[in-house]
Amino acid sequence: MSKKLLPFRLSIRDKILLALLMVVVLLSVPYVVLIIPGMQYKAQYDMLIQNITTANSINGYIKPAIDAEMWDIIAGKKSFDSGAQYTILADVDQRVQLMIANTNSEKGRLKLNVIQRTLRTLRETIDQVGVQIAQHRTFEDNLVRMEQIREVSQLIEDNIQEYALFEVNRTQYQYQAMQVGLTRWAFGGLGMIVAAILFSIAAAWRISKSIYLPIKKLHDDATTITHQDLQALVADDNADEITALDLSFNLMVGKIKELLDAKIEEHENLRKAEFRALQAQINPHFLYNTLDTIIWMAEARRIDQVVELVRVLTRFFRITLSKGKDWITVCEEIAHVESYLAIQKMRYRDILDYQIDVPDTVRDAVMLKLTLQPLVENALYHGIKNKRSGGSIMVRGRQLEGGRLQIQVEDNGIGMTRERLTEIRALLGPEVGDSIVSESGYGINNVNQRIKLYYGHEYGLSIESEYLHGTCVSLVVPLQRGLGSRAPLATAPADAPSGGRAIIKNRTLIEKERTLAAPKDNNKVDML
Repeated sequence: MSKKLLPFRLSIRDKILLALLMVVVLLSVPYVVLIIPGMQYKAQYDMLIQNITTANSINGYIKPAIDAEMWDIIAGKKSFDSGAQYTILADVDQRVQLMIANTNSEKGRLKLNVIQRTLRTLRETIDQVGVQIAQHRTFEDNLVRMEQIREVSQLIEDNIQEYALFEVNRTQYQYQAMQVGLTRWAFGGLGMIVAAILFSIAAAWRISKSIYLPIKKLHDDATTITHQDLQALVADDNADEITALDLSFNLMVGKIKELLDAKIEEHENLRKAEFRALQAQINPHFLYNTLDTIIWMAEARRIDQVVELVRVLTRFFRITLSKGKDWITVCEEIAHVESYLAIQKMRYRDILDYQIDVPDTVRDAVMLKLTLQPLVENALYHGIKNKRSGGSIMVRGRQLEGGRLQIQVEDNGIGMTRERLTEIRALLGPEVGDSIVSESGYGINNVNQRIKLYYGHEYGLSIESEYLHGTCVSLVVPLQRGLGSRAPLATAPADAPSGGRAIIKNRTLIEKERTLAAPKDNNKVDML
């Protein structure tokens, strides 16, 4: 067919969609035309069944109920006003009205109207019994009315039975009509399915041909290009969807790569934001206990010790905040740890000693903020305290080969069993993922995750421990210098010895501890 005969040319996509639409329509129409009459037949059948069920519920109920109730009244077993005769009549009348609303047969509605009129007659007869009782008529007079009531209630049951039989016959007729209609629609649907199959075969052949020919033309053009004939590139027939498909695919790949890079960057930024949020969490118990210690010393009028403790606490929080920066100098990080240990020394004077040994040559290096304090806190709460007899914490730093910085936090506390040490090393391994478990806001695993996120997977923590002898946690990061001449937030005390290494000895800051925290489990579980 020539192009002049076609006002427009459908793309391969449009051809597939049009063919699919036609197949869906051809396959859907039979089901639709079957469902609609089927639902109508079902609704009619349900109404018939419901009316038959309601009629059966009335039959055998109203006569014995009314007769027994009225006999009790006439016999004097109960008063007329306390009887349930009107309740029974109202219940039956409501069911009859429901059947009238459901039926679609004029003859059936007429039979139900007769039942309603008979119910009104029964009600009037019952009213007359009430009048006679009020007038204190004789028992024989009331028995006459009782016989009338029995006759009317029997008539109602006969009418109900007649109506139920009528609806049963209608059900049979309805079933036969439904069979005829469904058979007719089934044959029509089968014809539509056959037409859909034939159309699908024809559409599949035409669509496959429309796809095969352009691809074959593209192959022929590529073969022509290999013979140095570039005219095939500008042929009109070659400007079809195959070329557009290549371009769209390339654009799609580029967009996917761009989105993937953006997603990776977003994920990294999210994890860094989560770690910053964790950094901002300070164990409230640490702050409460420190303030409690300040209050106790103030009450004891130990002004100098209060001033010293407030100064150390101020330095601790100033370094913790660091104006929102993620990177501080090693000197600032060591000062932060020293402040924490000094505060804890005031609380655990009898069980805690500490030393900090970091050479001056690495103190101006830059490191990630708040990486040492969780390790020291872990050593105190799960090492020294669990030993019960007291102990010491040693913080050592040195420069390794390859431009690396190593800082170790060692305690002579309770240590860990081999099984627990194996478990902790597995937590610090590369397969743990994003598992972060901590009691005070961080944990050793949290610190390890942050180091790997900011520095790379080749850096992180390692741990050595021996039960009843102590634990040593080693931190290894690149030795970086980049803060210039900016002064650190805190420096070592003036009495620290100079020359190579500055060893900061612990000092006794208070003479008496108010309370000691209860000992915890021997293994380092919560902080991990």
